Amino acid sequence: MSTATPDGYRSGFACFVGRPNAGKSTLLNALVGEKVAITSDKPQTTRRAVRGILTRPDAQLVIVDTPGMHRPRTLLGERLDDLVRSVWSDVDVVGFCIPADERVGPGDRRIAAELAERAGSTPVIGIVTKIDKVSRERLAEQLLGASELAGFADIVPVSAVSGEGTDTLTDLLVARLPEGPMLYPDAESTDEPIETRIAELVREAALDGVRDELPHSLAAMVTEMLPPDPDAAKQVTKVYVTLFVERSSQKPIVLGPKGSRLGAVGRRARLQIEELLGTRVYLDLHVAVAKDWQRDPKQLRKLGFDG
Repeated sequence: MSTATPDGYRSGFACFVGRPNAGKSTLLNALVGEKVAITSDKPQTTRRAVRGILTRPDAQLVIVDTPGMHRPRTLLGERLDDLVRSVWSDVDVVGFCIPADERVGPGDRRIAAELAERAGSTPVIGIVTKIDKVSRERLAEQLLGASELAGFADIVPVSAVSGEGTDTLTDLLVARLPEGPMLYPDAESTDEPIETRIAELVREAALDGVRDELPHSLAAMVTEMLPPDPDAAKQVTKVYVTLFVERSSQKPIVLGPKGSRLGAVGRRARLQIEELLGTRVYLDLHVAVAKDWQRDPKQLRKLGFDG
């Protein structure tokens, strides 16, 4: 870690909050310039506080991507909402994400009310996301709706896809950080453990194409990881991952006919894991049933969702 800090250097934490599917994870990846959080069109894909690190010559901004806030129906849901609230008290600035392609609704108003009550003096920036999906007229309506939602310090429209507005957003977030030294080495883009990132890439691949309640029932965990044999001609990392479902009836859905769907999940995930690790990967996937794990404290603890 660098010991020399330029005069006026800023460093600190921001977090993105919003209801499920507001584009928080995609925006985090766009600002960091690297995929550190998985993305999906399935609500509540994010289940952890994922930190992405953006280092510039004048500042280091650590952005915490949080799960979408919703009315919880399970113990996991309660813990995720509690996690989001705990993050609010530890950041220098909050980014409230509101998708441009969906009307401001009760979920947004509930989060805005909680922020007003709990965030104290922490500045909140309104971020209207997914502006590439709407017309200028619709965007103007959403910007007005956002301005009426809360007393935001600023409101900025952005598109993580086209990059429009992302530099402006970064500048607004950095401007609200305190002066201080780097918090992480400048080469780091996240502090997520590599096993967690691998498990999330497998879960992301498994989410593709599933529907109904199954996305919420899926969890993934790396059970073993063997580094390449230094004496081998081909450097191959062996990774063993278990995909968990909540009921026996869900297992054949994940497997697919003769294991075809699980094979497709493995191929898709393996390519991204190889890019992440920088080696060839042998990926072994296994599907297991962890009955009602979203409601079971012991199962949640095993899967890393500690209370």
